[in-house]
Amino acid sequence: MPARMTACPALLVTAPSSGQGKTLVTAALARRHRRAGRKVRVFKCGPDFLDPMVLERASGAPVHQLDLFMCGERECRALLHEAARDADLILVEGAMGLFDGTPSSADIARLFGLPVMAVIDGASMAQTFGALVHGLSTYRADVTLAAVLANRVGSARHAELLERGMPDGVEWLGTLRRDAGLGLPERHLGLVQAGEVADIEARIDRAADSLPETALWLPEAVPFPAPEAAEAPPSALSGRRIAIARDEAFGFIYPANLAFLERAGARLAFFSPLRDAMLPPCDGLWLPGGYPELHLDALSANRPMIAAIRAHFQAGRPILAECGGMLYASERLESTDGASAALLGLLPARAVMQRRLAALGMQEMELGGHVARGHTFHYSRLETSLLPTVSAVTPDGRPGERLFRHGPLTASYMHFYFPSAPELIADLLTCQTADLGFRR
Repeated sequence: MPARMTACPALLVTAPSSGQGKTLVTAALARRHRRAGRKVRVFKCGPDFLDPMVLERASGAPVHQLDLFMCGERECRALLHEAARDADLILVEGAMGLFDGTPSSADIARLFGLPVMAVIDGASMAQTFGALVHGLSTYRADVTLAAVLANRVGSARHAELLERGMPDGVEWLGTLRRDAGLGLPERHLGLVQAGEVADIEARIDRAADSLPETALWLPEAVPFPAPEAAEAPPSALSGRRIAIARDEAFGFIYPANLAFLERAGARLAFFSPLRDAMLPPCDGLWLPGGYPELHLDALSANRPMIAAIRAHFQAGRPILAECGGMLYASERLESTDGASAALLGLLPARAVMQRRLAALGMQEMELGGHVARGHTFHYSRLETSLLPTVSAVTPDGRPGERLFRHGPLTASYMHFYFPSAPELIADLLTCQTADLGFRR
């Protein structure tokens, strides 16, 4: 094998659509293989925060994103190569259906040579199951559907009917029986955060126990060449102390963002806006996304923390507030039932929760000559008289989220993928002036 090339068995776990059970199956596979003594690394296609929390609990290792738009091909190659160096198995959970989106999970499978395993809900099907498998396996000649697992199967007879229609050349991995106890709880942004599910370990174990032995099939090793060397991290973050909100209200954090900050030499300190009375000593503050709307009373009642963050702001120290962090930074946040609470008051704005999705999708934003990528996903709207400093665009050119600068505060609904714009992120978390040379 050529130098700087490493190989590892790998599998992309996908489905015909969302809701088929691929997160639970991926978690169950990771847990079963760990029990067998294998070191498992799991990735998630797309900009998802919630599924990776479950997959991290199942695999015992951080779960990074693989997305050709947001992360870029070089970053994806670097992550896979690094994982393959010491893992016995790589699992990649797809997003939505196999061919959905641009780029899609199928594009990830093609580019990195990953064999595909489909999880298909067989609850309302019999022999037609085979026709669906045939379609998935033949739709694109450059994608290899290697195996199939049937989910939510009612009986041995039902399983027999599903298997009977399977086309040749696709491995039948068996079935997961229909079991109400196997589900993962959900709320408006997706799965409930793993740390909030009291019996999450028992749920993962139950799913792992339910897998048939045939599901532990191992594909052949996939070669993962080393990528080109990455640029050196920005020096501006070296030695800087960055405080990061992280608790039930603020948990939407890409592991790659934390790794980026650490590589750049920043010292990270986590705190809870729900429970802590003081900020850790810090030069910069990051308020990531999450569920502040579910914790209005506790956030509003923690007056010492509000005073500490206001003092940080008044001292001219930088704050980056993303999505839920921006709602927390606003003057007031109103829930769908009309409840309202005063929050940080750093951004002259009012946020109102909606019953329907307000925005979803990838975003790209140019600031100060740097192009940052990320995504948006929220059920609220922001009302403010502030003019945006810059606005993002979607990959197909439609208007995206606004970004606001107010003193040392930078706030947007956009969740930034920090490695996409290293110098910009360094500026946002270290610069103490309002002028970063932003332009449309």
